[in-house]
Amino acid sequence: MQLAHIPIDRLNISAVNMRHAKRPPDVSDILPSVRARGVLVPLLVRPNGSPESFEIVAGRRRYFAAKSVADERGEAEPLPCAIMEDGDDADALEASLIENIARLDPDEVSQWETFTRLIREGRTVADIAATFGLTELLVKRVLALGDLLPKIREAYRREEIDAETARYLTMASKAQQKDWLALFADPEQYAPRGYQLKQWLFGGQSISTKVALFAIEDYPGLIVSDLFGEDSYFTDADLFWERQNAAIAARRDAYLEAGWTQVNALEPGQHFHSWDHEKTPKKKGGKVFITVSHRGEVECHEGWLSHKEARRARAKGEGGEEAETPAKPSRPELTGPMQNYVDLHRHAAVRAAMLDHPGVALRMMVAHAITGSALWQVRPEPQRAANETVAASLAGCKAEAAFAENRREVFALIGAPDEDGTIAGGNGDDFATARIFACLLALSDDDVMRVLTIVMAETLEAGSAVIEALGNHLNLDIGPWWQPDDAFFDLLRDKEIANAILADVAGKNVADGNVAEKVKTQKKIIRDCLAGENGRRQVDNWLPRWMKFPAESYTTRGGFRTADQWARVRSLFVCE
Repeated sequence: MQLAHIPIDRLNISAVNMRHAKRPPDVSDILPSVRARGVLVPLLVRPNGSPESFEIVAGRRRYFAAKSVADERGEAEPLPCAIMEDGDDADALEASLIENIARLDPDEVSQWETFTRLIREGRTVADIAATFGLTELLVKRVLALGDLLPKIREAYRREEIDAETARYLTMASKAQQKDWLALFADPEQYAPRGYQLKQWLFGGQSISTKVALFAIEDYPGLIVSDLFGEDSYFTDADLFWERQNAAIAARRDAYLEAGWTQVNALEPGQHFHSWDHEKTPKKKGGKVFITVSHRGEVECHEGWLSHKEARRARAKGEGGEEAETPAKPSRPELTGPMQNYVDLHRHAAVRAAMLDHPGVALRMMVAHAITGSALWQVRPEPQRAANETVAASLAGCKAEAAFAENRREVFALIGAPDEDGTIAGGNGDDFATARIFACLLALSDDDVMRVLTIVMAETLEAGSAVIEALGNHLNLDIGPWWQPDDAFFDLLRDKEIANAILADVAGKNVADGNVAEKVKTQKKIIRDCLAGENGRRQVDNWLPRWMKFPAESYTTRGGFRTADQWARVRSLFVCE
């Protein structure tokens, strides 16, 4: 038997279930419990001809109750299931599961107290799940109640707050929980619950000055206060995060200087779970974890290792093994500015070429929506240039001009006046979203596809494997969009690379005859060949290997990210 959480749309009633042919059952007696606590007793299921589909052998009423709750809330949570294997007896398995569940404490707070004691005694989440016939996800959800203040746990035990509210409160910082408790205890105040609590915790841009790690008097932006001057807020969230992140980095550096071996600053909103770690002092390799809430609060958790790292540290202490010294990295083929130059021009050419392929853009957008990316919030690619030379080159390239012209036409389609900005990258204003939606409803399918294609192109990440996948799929010839310019030759400073390019444009004999010449001399010959000057035969339509699709290297030194990215994903695409 295997325990797992299975999405509700992958479950169906088995023909062997004695109630299979009857109409949906009356679940009114168990619906309040399922609505408040979810399904606790696992359903008994078995594979239904596919590893992705399962049929319910026992647990039909729990299934229909869960579907009813999903219809009410508009979303369905996966259900805990015991998956039968060949030779399993359904009656015996179900009786065992029911017996295990019967041994659990009646409410989740009591379960948390039990599970916490077991964790302190050395049990793992997997051990607890096996003991009580639960999935590991259910055990972790119960353990998450440990993040709640005691008064909130007691209110939850007394059913004064529902499960959805308690779940959101487990994601709140201690300061947020105290603020919420103050509202909850005041009969003249309203304590947000459910979805409104989620908005209260994570929505809005106002950030209290109480959470700042930096000196408030050094903050250059605007700060607003309430009428009594007791609470004040930063009005510029971006400026706050710039200063707050700098302060977090300073605190990280201070920990490192104090002798901590590693300091991990977690992403905003990511939680530190103590039950997945062991308390470990600094001298034994303990780490520091810094958590940051969406409201800017910072907490430092000193002296922790994951269970796996702690076991490894103990084994190393007993065996005396030393960590291997990492090999010294070789000099990369491209400098940082040259890689930036290549990335941005390739990005510009790919998104300009994609304008003629709206079907591809739609599929790319769906892929982003499913998997997410570093840009998908949604915000546009910033196209940050490494220096003024790269910026000027990008501003003057044909691909950028073609893209800007198409974008101006789309601005006119959606009735937006700011033709110097981007289509994507709004601030989440729902009224603005409604206005755009109404505008799109009045457009033809072709015009909507034009808007979609521009948005997709704006949100492509420069220098990513996505650019390589698109360029190669489209069989893109970058030649019409790019020509070697002064910026390219200014950034070309590697003698070995310059000689390899000289061999490309003038032939191996000329390259060998100038192999000892300075880079400046070899670049002059390359320019002469491309322009057909100083007696050199003109070479037309030349592209460096870096700019081709697929991209190629000039050396075996490595460090050319573009070629490495395509090598990793090319097996996923059929290239003619």
